[in-house]
Amino acid sequence: MSNTAEKPEYSSTLRVRLGAHDAHYGGQLVNGAHLLSLFGDIATEFAILCDGDEGLLAGYERVELLAPLFAGDFVEVTGRITRVGRTSRRIEFEAYKVITPRLDIGPSAADVLAEPLLVGRAIGTTVVKADMQRKTRTAS
Repeated sequence: MSNTAEKPEYSSTLRVRLGAHDAHYGGQLVNGAHLLSLFGDIATEFAILCDGDEGLLAGYERVELLAPLFAGDFVEVTGRITRVGRTSRRIEFEAYKVITPRLDIGPSAADVLAEPLLVGRAIGTTVVKADMQRKTRTAS
């Protein structure tokens, strides 16, 4: 955070490998709700960093699931706080597939994608009640 910033700047990245236990449909397709769970993990991290409490991801303004995810895919999820209120933070999320399995070659073959594939994005709001906030920050 620079000295001239009026609000804390938070961004985070989480990279996970989706496993067979994440597959919900035939063909090892992963449920889109799993991506929302990963967005929720980023929101929880921000609430802890910003306020010292896990808070609650209260809702989404927008959710876009843009490409399918499968067991074996590696997904990189990013988040960035774009607005800080007294008890709320608005967060923009993006998720990219960065590695995909190559079962056509062999059971353990995989490729790093030349370009990460945007598979989802969302805008959400997380809330930490004022009496639960343990850290001071400037609201915008």
